[in-house]
Amino acid sequence: MSKVKLWLMQVRLPFLVLTPISVLLGASVAVYEGYEIEGLSMGLAFLGALLAHIAVNVFNEYFDYRSGVDFRTRRTPFSGGSGVLTEGLLKPRSVYILGLVCVAAIIGIGAYFFTRHGALIIPLGIVGLLNVYFYTSVLTRSPLVCAIAPGLGFGPLMVMGTYFALTGTYSLASGLASLVPFFLVSNLLLLNQFPDVEADASVKRRHLPIAVGRRRSAGVYTLLVVATYVALLVSALVEVLPYMALLGLLTLPLGFAAVKGALRYYDQIDNLIPVLGRNVLLVLLCPLLMAIGIIAS
Repeated sequence: MSKVKLWLMQVRLPFLVLTPISVLLGASVAVYEGYEIEGLSMGLAFLGALLAHIAVNVFNEYFDYRSGVDFRTRRTPFSGGSGVLTEGLLKPRSVYILGLVCVAAIIGIGAYFFTRHGALIIPLGIVGLLNVYFYTSVLTRSPLVCAIAPGLGFGPLMVMGTYFALTGTYSLASGLASLVPFFLVSNLLLLNQFPDVEADASVKRRHLPIAVGRRRSAGVYTLLVVATYVALLVSALVEVLPYMALLGLLTLPLGFAAVKGALRYYDQIDNLIPVLGRNVLLVLLCPLLMAIGIIAS
C-alpha cells in the first residue's frame, strides 16, 4: 500500500466532506446578506476548517492508539478508527506530528484574519483549538461536553468562523444557520458511539451512551433531530434566513428513518450499522440543501 493511500486513510478522507458543507453554509449566509466573497479569504477559511478537521481526526487516532481503545473496538464504516496505527502501518509519532503541523497552520491562518478583522476572532480560535486537541483525551470524559463538542466544532465554530473570515463580523443569521450542523454533528458522534460503549468504558471515557445507556441516548438522538428541524423552521419563519433555506426539510423522510432505526436497534449493533449510514447522509444533505437554498435566494 502506498504512503499516500495510508495517509489518506489516516486522515479519514471520506469523512472530510463534512467540512466544505459547513464552510459553504457560512459563506451562503454572507452571500445572502450581500457581502462580496473575496477569493483569498474564502480559500483560507476553507483551508483552516479542513486542517482543523484533519487535526481532530489524527489526534483522535493517536490518542485512541495510546489508550489502547482501538485494539478493543469493533470497527464499522463509521466508527472504531481507521486501523492504520493498530496495524502498524504508520508510526504514531508521525501521526501526532501531522496534527501539530495542522494546528500550527491553523494558528497562522487565524493570525492573518486577526490582522485583517481584529480581536473578535480570538475567542472563536481559542475554543476551536482546545476542541481540536483535547476532544479525545479530555472532553470525552464528560458526557455533556463530549455531546456538545462535535456540533460546536462543525456548527458555530466552522459556520460562524467562515462568516467572520468573509465579513469581519458576526450575525444572527450565521448563528441560527449554525444550529443545524450543531445538532446534526453532535448526533453523528452520539450515534457512532453506540458500537464502542464497552471499549470506551474500559479506558474511563464517559460519553452519553456510557453514562445513561444506549436506550436513553437513542431518545436524546431523537430530540436532537427534532431540534434540527425546529431550528431551521424558526429561522425561516422569523425571516432571519430566507424561506428557500427550508430546502433542508427535504431530508425529513431520511431523518424519520434514522430516528426509527435508532429507537428500534439501539442495542443491536449489526442492525444499527445501516442506521449509522442513513444518519451520515442526513448530516451531509440537510445543511447542503440549506446552503443551496440560501444562495438561490
